[in-house]
Amino acid sequence: MRILALDVGDKTIGVAVCDELKLTAQGVEVIRRTSPTRDFKRLSELIDQYQVGLVIIGLPKNMNGTIGPRGELVKEFAKALVKAIPNIDTAFWDERLSTVAAQKSLIAADVSRAKRRQVIDKMAAVFILQGYLDSLPRG
Repeated sequence: MRILALDVGDKTIGVAVCDELKLTAQGVEVIRRTSPTRDFKRLSELIDQYQVGLVIIGLPKNMNGTIGPRGELVKEFAKALVKAIPNIDTAFWDERLSTVAAQKSLIAADVSRAKRRQVIDKMAAVFILQGYLDSLPRG
């Protein structure tokens, strides 16, 4: 089973998935949030398409490690996700600085500002998932 990662924002959800060996993360898409029903329907389709067994949700923490209002909203999203797709396992991953890392990576690749806005959430999901994958024991 593969692992899917989400970078949950107010307007978008960045989505990334790992390869079958759980070594690398690839960006999948950016879901434009319209309604919880539609958002969860699209996520369910992606979970089925990629045969996902675990969804990693980026949890925004304050720099001191505490969870602020944004983190609480993400936790509520995760509860609603489990209610909408009950057969999926979820876990949180500290996403501090994932968007900053994604932004730096895109700038280094000389991606235009307009294009960066379109893909930044997907790239942040890639950084979240790759961090999780890199923490897994190997061998």
